[in-house]
Amino acid sequence: MLLLSIVPTALFYFLDIKWLAIPWVPVALLGTATAFISGFKNTQTYNRSWEARQIYGAIINSSRAFGIMVKDFIRSDNKTLDNQLHQEIIYRHFAWLTALRFQLRETKSWENVKTKSYNSEYLNYYKVPEWESSLDEELKPFLTEDERQYILSTKNRATQIIAQQSAALKKLNETDVITDYNYVVLENQLKDLYDQQGKCERIKNFPYPRQFSSINLYFTNALCLLLPLGFIGEFSKMTEKFGENIIWLVIPLSVLLGWVFLVLEQIGESTENPFEGSANDIPITQISRNIEIDLREMLAEKDLPPAIQPQNNIIL
Repeated sequence: MLLLSIVPTALFYFLDIKWLAIPWVPVALLGTATAFISGFKNTQTYNRSWEARQIYGAIINSSRAFGIMVKDFIRSDNKTLDNQLHQEIIYRHFAWLTALRFQLRETKSWENVKTKSYNSEYLNYYKVPEWESSLDEELKPFLTEDERQYILSTKNRATQIIAQQSAALKKLNETDVITDYNYVVLENQLKDLYDQQGKCERIKNFPYPRQFSSINLYFTNALCLLLPLGFIGEFSKMTEKFGENIIWLVIPLSVLLGWVFLVLEQIGESTENPFEGSANDIPITQISRNIEIDLREMLAEKDLPPAIQPQNNIIL
């Protein structure tokens, strides 16, 4: 904006190129249109981020409910066996949380975190856990070797983990470890987890529509190009009263107003994809760890994993 402001102002002041002064009306009309489309975009992209946070809030609630049901509904005459079954099923749920967050952190072609230079530079201030480790290693504490190898061979790992969970519950129902009614309730909990997973996948796999994103960028760039020319037109009318040097006010005012619209554009861009691994992401790694801690305490475990801590006030 500084360069776009200095060049036409200097040409007008030193070379007296009068045609650089354009009427303010078209600039104002374009500014109004840009303000509307920027406001629309930012509202919609914020809604995507807030919906993603609500989904993970629902996953927290469903996970806690699932943990309680597993502990209370799976009962046999053998307490040791019960504890083993509780751990197996709840650990498989940890595996689902892990597989889901790894899937959501996969980079899509339309995401900005790795393609824009300013985002890549900002990555130096934090680490994305899913990019620092592998799903294979993360699943080892939660699944048996055979189950882990099967899950890794599938395309949608999170989906297949819940399918394995359902198969395990079915087997327990057939052996009367779970009553028919409790089995149906537990299956409904799995269905709810599928619903939440599907909502996450909808946001992850469907970008903010390009036509809205592109038109906002075009309007903003056009406005930034025309702002100095419009200001030159306005300040050139004041030279007789205030002197020729008043024309240099074009530069700070153009920079300020252009910065406002450019920042609005970038704010919308930074909230388009709430699972892409940016500093503005939904903290799905932290949420998953908190769920794990809650459910491990339900299992009466004492050796709990530490909560995820922020890096430079950024938490993922």
